[in-house]
Amino acid sequence: MTYKILLLSAALVFISSCKEQDQKVAENIETKKNSDKLNLKGTWELVGFYNYIDNKVVDSFSNNTISRQVKMYTDTKVMWCKLLKTDSIEFFGYGNYSYGDGTLTEELEFGSAFMNEVIAEQEEFNFILELTENRFEQIEIDEDGNKIYSENYKRVE
Repeated sequence: MTYKILLLSAALVFISSCKEQDQKVAENIETKKNSDKLNLKGTWELVGFYNYIDNKVVDSFSNNTISRQVKMYTDTKVMWCKLLKTDSIEFFGYGNYSYGDGTLTEELEFGSAFMNEVIAEQEEFNFILELTENRFEQIEIDEDGNKIYSENYKRVE
């Protein structure tokens, strides 16, 4: 009788461990599906800004009163343009980008007259990236890695 109980207990432990393993596999598959959805590819519109002090948001403001800015990402390219409501001066940039592990790097090749002056001094722009399915923040950091300022976007397409 004791032998049968021991054998039955061992079988139940084995079945239970298989179910746990199946659950872990299912969770990994679901996590992979969700991470595949999180990508920058598409069109995004700037909706606002955050200012930081000591890595905490201390001020936020919306973008709709000053200008309109759109960013478009393909698999490897980025292009953004800005319309200033008070000025008709062109303002855009184009180049390559990469992201991962919470960072975004944009390497601009060319842009508007003003941006070409900026690009002549600095081609690569590095940000902290906080990305969800339909929103992202690109956060500028100082030389010590502290958050300074962010541009906040919503997915348009």
